[in-house]
Amino acid sequence: MAQTTAGEPSVTDEEPTTRQDGPPRPLVRALRRVRRTRRVVWLALLVAACTVLAHWVIMTPPLYFDPYYVWLGARDWPDVPLTQWPFDEVPHQVTRIGLVLPARLVQDVLGPGQAAYFVIAALGGCAFFVGTYLVVRSLFGDLAGLASALVLLVNPFFTMTNPFGHDITWSTGVMLPDMPGAGLFALGMATLVVAGRRTGRAQTRYLIAAGALLASAFLVREFLAFLFLPIPVYLWLLRIPWRRNVTVGAPMVALLAANLVHNAVVWGDPLAGLMSAAEHGGQSRDYVTRELALRSFLRAMHDWQPLGTIFVGLLALTVVGLAVTRDRRLALVLVWFFTLAVPLTVLSGVLDPNSISLRAWLPRYWFAVLPALLAGGLGSVILMIRMLPDGLVRRARVRTVVAPVLALALGGSYAVSAVRAVPDLPRDTAWNELRGYLGEHGEIRLICADRRLAQTLTFYTRDMWGNPIWHGEIRDFPHYMPQIPRNALEGPMLYTRWRGQESPIAAGWQPSPAQGWKLMWRSSDNILQLWNPPPNAAKS
Repeated sequence: MAQTTAGEPSVTDEEPTTRQDGPPRPLVRALRRVRRTRRVVWLALLVAACTVLAHWVIMTPPLYFDPYYVWLGARDWPDVPLTQWPFDEVPHQVTRIGLVLPARLVQDVLGPGQAAYFVIAALGGCAFFVGTYLVVRSLFGDLAGLASALVLLVNPFFTMTNPFGHDITWSTGVMLPDMPGAGLFALGMATLVVAGRRTGRAQTRYLIAAGALLASAFLVREFLAFLFLPIPVYLWLLRIPWRRNVTVGAPMVALLAANLVHNAVVWGDPLAGLMSAAEHGGQSRDYVTRELALRSFLRAMHDWQPLGTIFVGLLALTVVGLAVTRDRRLALVLVWFFTLAVPLTVLSGVLDPNSISLRAWLPRYWFAVLPALLAGGLGSVILMIRMLPDGLVRRARVRTVVAPVLALALGGSYAVSAVRAVPDLPRDTAWNELRGYLGEHGEIRLICADRRLAQTLTFYTRDMWGNPIWHGEIRDFPHYMPQIPRNALEGPMLYTRWRGQESPIAAGWQPSPAQGWKLMWRSSDNILQLWNPPPNAAKS
C-alpha cells in the first residue's frame, strides 16, 4: 500500500481530472472514426459524389414513354393494371419491382415531382459507377477502379442522353433499368471477388450479400439472369469451395420467392413479370438481318459514337492479356462478358430477324458488361507490365516515368475527345423557363402537344416537389400521325424541333407565321416554343 501522511489524500482518493483545453470529446471520436474508415469507403463516396455532380450538370428532363410509364407505375403501385393503357404497352417495364418499389418509396418521401425523379435516377447512376469502381478495384486495385469509373462518367454514352439536344442513348439522368441493374450486378460481383479472399463466417457473410445483390439485379433487369448461369464457374475461378454455391443461391431463391409472392398478390399471377418480359418483342421498326444481328456488339459500340470503340479495344486487350498471362481474373471477366453477349446477340435477330426479343444494337443493352471490359483491359495492362524483367523496369523507369506519362497522355486525350464529342448540354433550362411562364399565366387553360412533349410537360406544371402550379389541360396526340388532329388546334401548341434520334411531329410539320400561327413564348435557348393556332383552325 502507498504510505501517506495524516491529512494528505492518497492517490486512490484523488478525483480524476480532465483537460478542457483540447478538442471536444465528440469531435475527437469523430476524427478517430474518420481515420479508421477504410480508404475504399472514401473513394466509393467520391465516385458517388462525382456521379451526382454529373447528373446535375447534365440534368436531363424527365423523359417520356418507358421512363414515364415506370414513373406512373411507381406512383400508382399496387394498382397497376397490366391490361389497361398505358401499362399494357410496356408491362415488362412496370413489373420490374426492383425499380418500381424504390421509386415509389422516393416519391412517398419527396413527393411526385422532379426532385424525386432526379434522386431515383441519381441512385441508379451511383449504383452503376460505384459498382464499376468496386468490382475493378477488387480485381486490380484502386487506381484501376477509379480510372474505370472516370472512363464511363465522361463517355458520350453517359453524357449525351437528352433527346431535346443530341442524344445517343438514355442513361445518366433517365429512370430506366439498365444502369441500376448493371450496377447491382457489378456490386454483386465485387462482393463475390472479396469473398474469395475470406474464410469462415466472413466469407459466408460476403457470399450471402453477393447473392442478394445479384438477385436484386434480376428484379431490375430480367435478362441479367443469363449472367447467373456461370455462377459455379465464377466461384471456381475465385477458388471458392464448390459447396458455397448453396450459400450464394439461398438469398437469390429467397428474393425470387418474394418476387413471385408480390406478383401473385398484385397481379394475380406469380409469373407476371417473367411472362411480360418473355412476350416483349416482335417485329422491329429497324432494319434487321442475321448478319446485322451478329454484329450487334460492334454496332452498339461504334455506330452510335466512335468513342464507344474503346470498349471493343478493351475486349481485344483482355483476350490478349489472358493468352499471355493466363490469369484467372481475366478469365472471370471474359466469362462474364460472353455469358451475356451470346444470348443478347442471338435474341437480337440471329434466330429470327422478324422476331426481336432484345435490341442489342442499342448501347444501353451492354451496360452490364462494360465493368467487365474495363477490368479486363486495364487488368491486362497491369499484369503484362508486371511480367517485364525487373532490371528492364528499373532501367527504363517503367513504373515511375513511362507508365504515369502514358496514362496521363492517353487519359487526357480520351477526356478531351469525350468532352468535345458533346455538341451541347441543354439540361432542362427550357423546361424550367416554361414552368415559370405557366406559373405566371394561369389564364392559359389548354396546351396541345405531341405525346412525348406532353408527358415531360406533366413534370413542369408542378414545382420540384410535385405541387401543382398550373391547372390547365394537356391534350396530346401521337407524333407519328400524318397530320395534326383538329382537336389539337383548339389551344396553344407546345413545339420543339427534334434534334436527336426522335422523328419529327406529323412527318415534319412545324408552325409557321405564314399560315397564321403566332408565337406566344419561346425559351432562351429556343428549344421550346409555344404557338397560338390560326383563328378557326380547328374548324377548317
